[in-house]
Amino acid sequence: MLSTDVPSRSEIVRRVTDLIPVLRKNAAWSEENRRLHEESVEALAAAGVFRLRAPRRYGGYECDTRTLVDVSAALSRADGSTSWAAAVYWIPTWMACMFPDEVQDEVFATPDVRICGTLSPTATAAPAQGGVVINGKWGFITGALHAHWQEVIAVLVAPDSEPMPVMALVPMSDLQIVDDWHTYGMRGTGSVSTVARDVFVPQARVLPLGAVLQGQTASARNAESAIYRAPLLPVASASSVGTVLGLAQAAQEAFLERLPGRKITYTSYESQQHAPLTHLRLAEAAIRVDEAEFHAHRLAALVDGKTADGSEWTVAERVRARADLGAVCGRALEAVGTLNAASGGSSIYQEVPIQRIARDVQVVTQHALLHPDTNAELYGRVLCGLEPNTLYL
Repeated sequence: MLSTDVPSRSEIVRRVTDLIPVLRKNAAWSEENRRLHEESVEALAAAGVFRLRAPRRYGGYECDTRTLVDVSAALSRADGSTSWAAAVYWIPTWMACMFPDEVQDEVFATPDVRICGTLSPTATAAPAQGGVVINGKWGFITGALHAHWQEVIAVLVAPDSEPMPVMALVPMSDLQIVDDWHTYGMRGTGSVSTVARDVFVPQARVLPLGAVLQGQTASARNAESAIYRAPLLPVASASSVGTVLGLAQAAQEAFLERLPGRKITYTSYESQQHAPLTHLRLAEAAIRVDEAEFHAHRLAALVDGKTADGSEWTVAERVRARADLGAVCGRALEAVGTLNAASGGSSIYQEVPIQRIARDVQVVTQHALLHPDTNAELYGRVLCGLEPNTLYL
C-alpha cells in the first residue's frame, strides 16, 4: 500500500495551470482524432489529476469537491474535452471506493488508474456461479479509450426476485469498444460505446445500485473517510460542474484576447472595444459567468459541508444540488452564446478558440444530468411540494 502527503488545493491547481500550454497545443489534434492525445493523458497523470478521488492508502489525495471544481475549471481554460474526461474519471473512481476493500486492492494496484463509467442501465445481468454474467451496450463512455476499468450498470434478472439495477467493475480488456463518437462538440473526449458479451463478473465486484445512490459503502477502510459518505448524485454534480464553469471563463478570456485588435466590419469602429454594444454584451456575459461561479461554489460547499459533518441529506438538499448544477449550465450557455455572437465572422475559423468553446458547451449541457431545464423543473417540482420524479438525487 502507498501513502502520500496530500498537496494543497492551490498546489494542485498550480500544477494543472502549468499544463495549459501542452493541453492547448493538443486540443486541435484531440478534436480531429476524437480522443485525448497521449501526451495530454500523461501530463494529467504527472500532475496527479487521476489521484484526486482515490484513497490515500493507494497514493490518492481524497480531495474535496471544491478542489475538483477549481481543477476542472482550470483544465477547461485549455480544452473542454480534456477537462470533461478528467471530471468523468473522478466519478467512477469515487464509485469504485464503495466496493469491498479487496476489490479496491485490485483496482488501485495500477498507478494513476483510470476508471470510466455510466449511470445508464442498458445491460442485463444473470446470476452465475460466484457472480453474474453481463450482456449489453453502454453509450457516451467518456475516456474509455484510455481507461483501465469501466464501472457498468446492468439490470439483474434472477428467477425468484424482482429485476434490480446493479453496479459492477469490469476490466476494459473484457469489453469491446465501438468507435461511434462522431459529434459536433466535445469531440476530444472519445466518448465511445462499449459492449459486454457474456462477461463474467465476480460477486465481490457487484453492488446494488440503490445502495450506491444512497452513499452506502461496502468498504470497511473507507467508511470513516469524509469524501465517501455522500450520496452519488450530489458527488457527481459537484465533480462535473467545473468543466462547464471553466468553458464560460475560457470564452470570456478568448473574447478579451481578440478584442483590442478586432474591427467591426462596415462600421467606423477601428476597435470593437469602443462600441457601446460591446460594453453591454460583455458586461452581460461577465455577470453570467460570475453567477455560474457562485452556483458551482455553492454546490461544492454543500457537498463538502455535508460530507464533513456526516449529517443526513434531505430531499431538498439533494434537489438543490441538481438545481445548482443546472444553473451553472444555464448561465454558461447564456454567457458563451453572447460572447460567441459578438465575436464576428472571423471567429468561425478553427484556430479561433471561441467556436470550439461554443460547440463544447452546447454538447456538454445536453447531458441528461446537466440539462438546465431538467434540473430547474425538478427543483420547481419539489418547491411546489411534490415528490421528485426521479431516483437520481
